Amino acid sequence: MSRRLPPLNALKAFEAAARNLSFTKAADELFVTQAAVSHQIKHLEEHLGLKLFLRKNRSLLLTEEGQGYFLDIRDIFTQLIDATDKLLARGAKGSLTVSLTPSFAIQWLVPRLNLFNEAHPDIDVRIKAQDQDENSLTDDVDVAIYYGKGNWSGIETHKLHTEYMVPLCSPMLLNSTIPMKTPGDLQKHVLLHDMTRRNWKTWMKTAGVRDIKVNQGPIFSHSSMVLQAAVHGQGVALGNSVLAKPDIDSGRLIIPFSHYLESKNAFYLVFRESQSDLGKIVSFKDWMLDLVAQEQN
Repeated sequence: MSRRLPPLNALKAFEAAARNLSFTKAADELFVTQAAVSHQIKHLEEHLGLKLFLRKNRSLLLTEEGQGYFLDIRDIFTQLIDATDKLLARGAKGSLTVSLTPSFAIQWLVPRLNLFNEAHPDIDVRIKAQDQDENSLTDDVDVAIYYGKGNWSGIETHKLHTEYMVPLCSPMLLNSTIPMKTPGDLQKHVLLHDMTRRNWKTWMKTAGVRDIKVNQGPIFSHSSMVLQAAVHGQGVALGNSVLAKPDIDSGRLIIPFSHYLESKNAFYLVFRESQSDLGKIVSFKDWMLDLVAQEQN
């Protein structure tokens, strides 16, 4: 004899309706319409060949068969919930692999990682620093930090920072014999470029600065490199305000001019939508978002 399970969606609708003795309350709980619940109950009754509910004077009652069936499956649903909670609790421990660019790892995450370790000693964070690959959520990666506009498909995204591009230099440049009092003085200094010269061109245009040769100066493949070059007095960088924060706070870098660019891009914490409830990922997400909020206040 073939043993076939009844439709699971219909079982969910029956359990909710029997527990609440109301199709309306069951519909609200399941985020569906009352008609959808009624349809699922009818489908289940046809599958079983039994009547499960009686409607009397605008009230909903269980039949004798329906009452017995509800008592039996209620325990099964409770066991499913308990099993899921245990699984998610186990997911709050173990290793968590984070994929991110070397610059964000060096300049932002690594200096703060001890705070996460203290708050979550059962989670062992593994850093996988690599140039951004928007297909990096492979089986060995739990979460990643992407840089862009946040429009990636198939993944859950959480914006971390609003980014500004600001001029940055070592204090030693200000103390040199070459002036740096106005943006026009940049023509006497080396410009340091992060990946592209486009940002400096846009900054000069919006600052109203002309006649400066932006197509000169070294280009660095990683943001951390251009910041280190600026720290060592090799020129003036147009740097990411988020990544430069440790050097600004320590006084290794200063912002010589107040004009800045608000970037259309930002850093995002991303992970698979199917793992959004996994304990260790929730813990890391909540920690990062809380920390970012504190730093932006």
